[in-house]
Amino acid sequence: MDEKERLNALDVALDNEMKEREFYLKNAERTKNPVGKAMFQQIADEELEHYQRLKELHEKWKAGDKWPETVPLKVKQTVIKDVLKDVLQKVDQHAERDDDDLQAVRTAIDFEAKGISYYTKLRDEMTDPKEKAFFDLLASIENEHYVSLKDTEEYLSDPASWYTKSEHHGLDGG
Repeated sequence: MDEKERLNALDVALDNEMKEREFYLKNAERTKNPVGKAMFQQIADEELEHYQRLKELHEKWKAGDKWPETVPLKVKQTVIKDVLKDVLQKVDQHAERDDDDLQAVRTAIDFEAKGISYYTKLRDEMTDPKEKAFFDLLASIENEHYVSLKDTEEYLSDPASWYTKSEHHGLDGG
């Protein structure tokens, strides 16, 4: 992958991160379900940070025609699992949800799966270890979002079963 292709890849990543952020913010505002609201807001905040890091990287790379040495090439690790656990401990198990919540989560799952695939592809096409590590980190964070969204999908689809599974209740009769 040459320099121009790599810059174009960053353009695509920037566009994707901003579209995803807008989607998450819209759904955080729309939903009445506290789990959905917290999850969508947290992922929106994390997507903004990804966008900011990618934009900074893009600007420095474009100015210097190479991977910059001075950009903070780290992003915060996702805390989505902690946010969800915290909210789930505080909410009513029968919190309001509608089919729009479930559809939004399923759309988000698709976004994150595509993000994982895209960042993994970029990682695999890079030769510079710093570039590989950066895109690997983004892919792993998108994967954590994916896993949390799948968990949320299960929660929204069948809260009673989700609580039984997550609380590790046994039916051993003892």
